[in-house]
Amino acid sequence: MDNLREEIEKLKKEKNAVVLGHYYQRGDIQDVADFVGDSLALAQWAAKTEADIIVMCGVHFMGETAKVLCPDKKVLVPDLAAGCSLADSCPADEFERFVKAHPGYTVISYVNTTAAVKALTDVVVTSTNARQIVESFPQDEKIIFGPDRNLGSYINAVTGRNMLLWNGACHVHEQFSVEKIVEIKREHPDALILAHPECKSAVLKLADVVGSTAALLKYAVKHPEQSYIVATESGILHEMRKQCPNTVFIPAPPADSTCACNECSYMRLNTLEKLRDCLRDETPEITVDPAVAVRAVKPIERMLEISARLGL
Repeated sequence: MDNLREEIEKLKKEKNAVVLGHYYQRGDIQDVADFVGDSLALAQWAAKTEADIIVMCGVHFMGETAKVLCPDKKVLVPDLAAGCSLADSCPADEFERFVKAHPGYTVISYVNTTAAVKALTDVVVTSTNARQIVESFPQDEKIIFGPDRNLGSYINAVTGRNMLLWNGACHVHEQFSVEKIVEIKREHPDALILAHPECKSAVLKLADVVGSTAALLKYAVKHPEQSYIVATESGILHEMRKQCPNTVFIPAPPADSTCACNECSYMRLNTLEKLRDCLRDETPEITVDPAVAVRAVKPIERMLEISARLGL
């Protein structure tokens, strides 16, 4: 393991490469990444890096976002098979028909989408900035929100909007069990429930805090005296435990498993060995059709501009 880490560090220096890791990655990958964050933070770092090579340790759409923002840089991912069920739930051709069937609507797309879907979009959002960006539009703005119906429903509820929602979802966040969370809460009555807004509304109603991975982490760091039941992908527990070593974090389990935590199988495809090979061989490389990229970069840049203006 130490030899692998040393090889990765050596290759990063030799190739002027930066490794970006999502909070849902394996802990050992988070530990060797130059920056670890949520989707918004990774996009922000990709947009400003001076590295020649970006290695995105996350899933495919994150690599596409980095490539769209940095067309002149080489963007690599350790495993091209690391996809996203939420992105897959919104095929670009079907989404285009949906948009065309509702003329006059502003299209807001979650970052968990392909570049081709982003190219059909007016502004991209992440779970960190979705509410603030939606609220930056007039109250009577007609909005299509896709693809996550749970996040869209949550934003509708907290903003009083009536956005038209695409019927997509994340398989990880869909699997959390209200019954099992209630059981854990009964065993740990003082624990607060932290939940990601991609969870179903029934889970969010149980939550004490609803927010993006970055927001949930920030809350826990500010209140380390609490104990927490965490309803999001269990990779975030690695950083939570690093920053709050004396705090108890209990992963919320999925409904249909005896496993004590809920993991994204796509995120777990990336390993240290694949990261080393990826840096050494400079493959697999992310490519995006230039015509698609030209359209897709505009809503991403708009998101970054609005986020900067709002201090997000």
